[in-house]
Amino acid sequence: MSEPVTDPPTDPGPSTPDGADWTWVLRRPCPDCGFDAAAIEPSEVPTFLRDAARSYAVSLGRDDVRARPAEGVWSPLEYACHVRDVCDVMRGRLEQILAGRGSVVQFANWDQDETAREAQYWRADPDVVAREVTAAFERAATAYALPSGTQWEWPALRSNGSQFTARTLALYFVHDVRHHLWDLGAVTA
Repeated sequence: MSEPVTDPPTDPGPSTPDGADWTWVLRRPCPDCGFDAAAIEPSEVPTFLRDAARSYAVSLGRDDVRARPAEGVWSPLEYACHVRDVCDVMRGRLEQILAGRGSVVQFANWDQDETAREAQYWRADPDVVAREVTAAFERAATAYALPSGTQWEWPALRSNGSQFTARTLALYFVHDVRHHLWDLGAVTA
């Protein structure tokens, strides 16, 4: 892994905000990362998440872990911090769906860009993040192994009105994780 940071890294400035509604990946393949929701079963999600955890942990050992490839684009460290937090958010959302027992649940808004600024992802210790990412992916994998049968069709709404089920939430989550691996060059389409 990388050497401990003795001086706080310099703030690279904000990343370019992503206000896109990525729910379209549930209906058609992603031309960038190659994700195809139709090719994945929810039962495959826990294995995918555990495999992804290893890929993110490896990316945190890169020599350029803090380097942004372009202005406004996250570094490997920042992407790893983001997916760590995505794991926790998506696990919490699945738990909310299951607790709703088939009633429509409403997800609270989560601003990923605000979270990145507040947590100062760019200052994180890569070794600590590697442990946190591994743990967050394991918690998420354990949660996504729980639903069965009709529970996969239990409904939810995102704060912007997008409709989800436990199944589509799982697939949306997998796309996010895979797409950021593609951003890091760890997978090809």
